[in-house]
Amino acid sequence: MLQAGPALKVTVHLNQDTGSAQGFLYEDILRLLEERGIEGATALRAHAGFGAHHRLHRGDTGDVTGEHLPMIVYFVDEVAKVQRILPELLAMVTDGLVEVHPTEVLKNITTAEKVLA
Repeated sequence: MLQAGPALKVTVHLNQDTGSAQGFLYEDILRLLEERGIEGATALRAHAGFGAHHRLHRGDTGDVTGEHLPMIVYFVDEVAKVQRILPELLAMVTDGLVEVHPTEVLKNITTAEKVLA
C-alpha cells in the first residue's frame, strides 16, 4: 500500500483512438501499470479538447471528430517505483504528452466496506 510521504504523479495526455499493437494505447498503459504493481490508475475521457494540431474535438458532434477525443491517464506512486517504469511507459507513448510532478501523499486508506457519512 502506498504510504504517506513523497511520491510522483504521472499524467499521460493522448487521444482515445490512439492505437497500439494490442488495441488502444490507453488500455495498454493501464495494463502495464497494473502488471508493474502501480497502486492505482485512472483513465478519463474528456468531453472536448484540442492538441498540437489545434483541431477541436467534441464528444457531442456525432461525427468522426467525436471519436478522436482526448484521454488522460494518471497515477500516483512511490518515487522509485515510478522511476523504474518510466522508460517503458515513455517508449509506449508514440503520440501524446507525458508529464511528471512531485507530490506528497497525505493519506491512503482502503477499507473492505464503504464508510457512509
